[in-house]
Amino acid sequence: MFRLGRTLTALGTIAMISGAVMAGAPAAMAQDQPGAGKTVTMAQPTWDTGWFHTEIYRQLLAELGYDMAPTMTLDNPAFYESVAYGDVTMWVDGWFPLHNTYRPAFESGAEIVGAVARGGALEGYLVDKATAERLEITSLADFQRDDVKEAFDRDGDGKADLVACPPGWGCEVNIEHHLDAYELRDHVNPIKAGYAASMADAVAAYQGGDSIFFYTWTPNWTVNELVPGEDVVWIEVPEVDLPGDLMELADAATREGVEGCVNDPCRLGFPANDIVPVVNSEFLNDNPAVRALLEAAEIPLTDIFAQNAAMNAGDTDIEAQAAAWIADNREAVDGWLEQARAAAE
Repeated sequence: MFRLGRTLTALGTIAMISGAVMAGAPAAMAQDQPGAGKTVTMAQPTWDTGWFHTEIYRQLLAELGYDMAPTMTLDNPAFYESVAYGDVTMWVDGWFPLHNTYRPAFESGAEIVGAVARGGALEGYLVDKATAERLEITSLADFQRDDVKEAFDRDGDGKADLVACPPGWGCEVNIEHHLDAYELRDHVNPIKAGYAASMADAVAAYQGGDSIFFYTWTPNWTVNELVPGEDVVWIEVPEVDLPGDLMELADAATREGVEGCVNDPCRLGFPANDIVPVVNSEFLNDNPAVRALLEAAEIPLTDIFAQNAAMNAGDTDIEAQAAAWIADNREAVDGWLEQARAAAE
């Protein structure tokens, strides 16, 4: 009886311990996986240079237990309206102040949280270095000259052809404003077809010895393929002239130390941008772990540059590239995830 009693007591103790462990399991799981049972619908932009960091954030959210719906590719207007209504949850491709024009569409139901990269996202106009030196091109104002227009007129319409931005992109608004502000309507033809295809055509034209004129931004594969200071040069605007309330940021449209610019400081004509997440506010309020993750995480522009270059060279497995980046930065990533899980407690 004594031995049987001891056995029963031991079994009872084991059962009590097991019960305690099982009772604590859901709490531990909830802390480790705060997104369990919740779905996130991410969007990504129509420009593929943003897809790498989109995929990194998608994989980080999955590590927190969120069920990740297929990522949607959207133009700016469609995204900003959709995120305000909650039809999509978020993207990590807000460009501000460039996207300030969309604030009225989203600020009633969505908000900016944290930053993927701050201050280093440049925009501007470039021409091939050889033509710039031969024709002494330093400014958009030079495109009013007949010899300059002729050099860049690839379709024979008497205007210089500019690789510009497709309709719906934030940069399209600024470029259209510049064409009017600098009286270039009769001198410059903005090409608004798909940007990647138009730039690939421009690169091929450059390699064939033609003059090229294009808008670009950083990070972007274009500045890896056509290196500022070697293949191309950034040219200036005659004066900073921005649409609407962006004029209050005029000082930020002139930057020092821009590699490959015709002058230093360089009057690019576009304020430097932060690349930021924009997220549905109701979702954020219900998911403090996501807010904490977005406030903590960041991705160096140099890493985005490197991926963009690899992608342009033919490595299009973005999911694998993002997974490799996370593995290479595991210590930092684990710190971000720890902060996210702590915020969910």
